[in-house]
Amino acid sequence: MAKTPSTMRPLGSALPSFELPDVTKGKTLKSDELKSPVLVVAFICNHCPFVIHLKPELAAFGRTCRELGVDFVAISSNDASSYPMDGPEAMGLDARDFEYVFPYLYDESQEVARAFDAACTPDFFVYDSDRALAYRGQFDASRPGNGVAITGVDLRAAVSALLAGQRPSDEQKPSIGCNIKWKS
Repeated sequence: MAKTPSTMRPLGSALPSFELPDVTKGKTLKSDELKSPVLVVAFICNHCPFVIHLKPELAAFGRTCRELGVDFVAISSNDASSYPMDGPEAMGLDARDFEYVFPYLYDESQEVARAFDAACTPDFFVYDSDRALAYRGQFDASRPGNGVAITGVDLRAAVSALLAGQRPSDEQKPSIGCNIKWKS
């Protein structure tokens, strides 16, 4: 299992705009439709062992975001021609099976992943009310096989800080996961 870290995009970076199909709703979602004071964007996919490891807790985090009025979207940017499990049909099934309450968007062109400087799955980005990057990095320190409980403590702390009108800690650790499967 290859381990790729987040690029750790500079804090304060503006939210890249996007318009992508949501496989859970069968319609297109535009970034400017997301109006909550906090926005979480996660790059995930169906087949990556690092994402598979987090799926139940990721679904729970999505429910927490909904309860708190936080917009949370997940994006799959992998090359579905080489990795069919990461294509729209399989994404929709995965969203249903894990009861995702958040939009699961398909970035077929991979332009959105490039605009975010996303490097791995999972890769998390949290934006404040001005849509400036306030957090980027790991869900928590749990990885497949390391015995650390999956809690989402790092991502949850960043969201909580923003909701309380504070800045997340500048001490942020990169996510580790499978590299995004770029088209040739």
